[in-house]
Amino acid sequence: MTVSVLAIDAGTTGVTALVVSERGDVLARGYQEFPQHFPADGWVEHEPGEIWSATLAAVRAALAATDEVPTAVGITNQRETAVLWDRETLGSPRRAIVWQDRRTAPGCEELRAAGHEPAVTAATGLRLDPYFTGTKLRWIAEHEPHTWAQVTSGRVAVGTVDSYLIARMTRGLSHITDHSNASRTLLYDLALRNWSPALCDLFGVPIDALPEIVASYGRVAMTDPRTFQGLEIPIAGIAGDQQSALFGQGCFNPGSSKCTYGTGAFVLVNTGDTPAFSDTGLLTTVAWGHPDGRIDYALEGSVFVAGAAVQWLRDGLGLISSSQQTEELASSVPDSGGVVFVPALTGLGAPAWDPFARGMIIGITRGTTRAHIVRATLEGIAFQVSDVVDLFVDAGHRQIVELAVDGGAAQNNLLCQIQADQLQIPVCRTSVLETTGLGAAFLAGLGIGVWSSTDELAAIRRVDRTFAPSFTSSSGGSRRSWRDAVERSRGWARDEQIEG
Repeated sequence: MTVSVLAIDAGTTGVTALVVSERGDVLARGYQEFPQHFPADGWVEHEPGEIWSATLAAVRAALAATDEVPTAVGITNQRETAVLWDRETLGSPRRAIVWQDRRTAPGCEELRAAGHEPAVTAATGLRLDPYFTGTKLRWIAEHEPHTWAQVTSGRVAVGTVDSYLIARMTRGLSHITDHSNASRTLLYDLALRNWSPALCDLFGVPIDALPEIVASYGRVAMTDPRTFQGLEIPIAGIAGDQQSALFGQGCFNPGSSKCTYGTGAFVLVNTGDTPAFSDTGLLTTVAWGHPDGRIDYALEGSVFVAGAAVQWLRDGLGLISSSQQTEELASSVPDSGGVVFVPALTGLGAPAWDPFARGMIIGITRGTTRAHIVRATLEGIAFQVSDVVDLFVDAGHRQIVELAVDGGAAQNNLLCQIQADQLQIPVCRTSVLETTGLGAAFLAGLGIGVWSSTDELAAIRRVDRTFAPSFTSSSGGSRRSWRDAVERSRGWARDEQIEG
């Protein structure tokens, strides 16, 4: 009989459920989108109950597509998103504030002006940026005192999407998260390997409201069959989505790297058992925590908008009817015709770290067609990743000689080729693009003994295709145009946000 593991990948726009065999094959999958809420300019919210409903629907679809009964479940999730829920009813008093949300930019400016950023960065490896959970919780405390009073009284718990889903899956019995998710909140001290009383005080978050931090794999909780599709199985894997993709790509050794093209694009390099710090715009983060207390770390370059730019072409502009159209359209023209698209739709991540930047399309002429704009979109995604890869070299860390890629947008052959051409290194696409979910399955399976070691998992990974770089004489000029456009997009919303 085949041994299988269930993986839940609670992403930014939808939830994917995978049933994965002991050979690493995806036996069944289910997917369910959930709504995005934009209550004001630069604000992005999710209704926690809609995430939970999408989770149940995705799991139900995956289980219906196979006769296998999973022996454990692993969870991976959109990181940094701040979620509140009632400990008894599990209902949420407000929507979750999503990682993309920019409303806390003025608050970050205030903390930076007060001189707090050096100490925060030294403790967390992160920056004072709206991206992170702590800034969002501070905003709720300041702007919604009635809601926050329920947090300080102990009635309402706070956490990230993983801890919320676990609360729902266990009928409220478990309030936990793992080290990888905790390290993205601005409330986790890398040296303490736990919540920081000083940081919690700075952001006004009661430490008792936060989840207990557990290892990223091992038997950490048990699902309740009354609320979770009749399944009573161990929750044995937890990791933030990018760390989970790093695990799913088999990047277990220091120096190994990957890029995931999802809603955003994220380049991570495993740095081993010692945190490495950078002053070039990279983030220091926990990769995963082991049951014996060991911690592995990573350096990360974060791009906020990648696949979301293609989604905007579809839903916002109506230029395409599906993301699959982008490759055919972009391939119909030899280049972008001088058009540059800076997809700073939710500000810029590394290396600029500018929450006030906004998206820009420049270089349009009467000869510009939608094909040029679509191609400029793919180039803009790749340019952002190239800028991040350059940071690793600038920081004096090991040269990335090959980039392993995954995520939905990685199925676009043209995007992968553009990326290889820009970086002038091979781009290797894994055979399972849903590596984020695969990593969650690997963690859970490792946690219950389906796999005995990471060496066994590394042998499972398979490459679908390698894109070799080709030199184009226009690449240098295109990079200069890109960097000029990025500078023009920066600070666009600063006055508006500060006044608001």
